[in-house]
Amino acid sequence: MRVKITLACTDCKQRNYNTTKEKKTHPDRMETKKYCKFCRTHTLHKETK
Repeated sequence: MRVKITLACTDCKQRNYNTTKEKKTHPDRMETKKYCKFCRTHTLHKETK
């Protein structure tokens, strides 16, 4: 089952991206490097509630 998640920037704490993930194959919180338009750089984004 795919669930909706929100990714937030670890530097400025802005919630920038909405995406989905497979809960069964990835039970832990997701972390990816993505572009933050507020910081204007590529930063680490972590999954929030």
